Amino acid sequence: MKTSLAVAPLVTEILKGYRLPVRGTHGVVHWARVLENGLRIAELTGADTRVVTLFAIFHDSRRVNENHDRNHGRRGSELARSMRDQLDLDDIAFALLTKACDLHTDGLTQADVTIQACWDADRLDLARAGIEPEQDRLCTDAGRDLIAWASKRASSDHEPPFVIKWLQPARDI
Repeated sequence: MKTSLAVAPLVTEILKGYRLPVRGTHGVVHWARVLENGLRIAELTGADTRVVTLFAIFHDSRRVNENHDRNHGRRGSELARSMRDQLDLDDIAFALLTKACDLHTDGLTQADVTIQACWDADRLDLARAGIEPEQDRLCTDAGRDLIAWASKRASSDHEPPFVIKWLQPARDI
């Protein structure tokens, strides 16, 4: 997956300020599954894969705990803003990214298809915490069609193979 390796330098930068265990509930393995979920949804919906990819690595990047962390999405979008010059997005796509991060825990289902793909990609990984995603809380038919596939991967702690490449430069962090 070319996209996953292209963001490895960004992941390395993000991890320099990441406070939680790198392989914890909201860490890089979760980000990687969200990326895979999102790219599958984007393929079926036409969502912007650049935004979906960046959402996967920014949305939980500034959590301060593994439990309730009310403003973590907004902190993730603030980090994206601080790294704006490193992101290959036009202003419209960047606005989609920050909105997706800002609101990803608000339970919304109505938005631009790219934002919907981001939200569904994250929600599809809830089985990692023992929560089965609910069809009516997903935004897209594509997301609903992926519940069984994504939940099986999340509940078994499936680690996408590119995670090791994401972590190689970060070993000293």
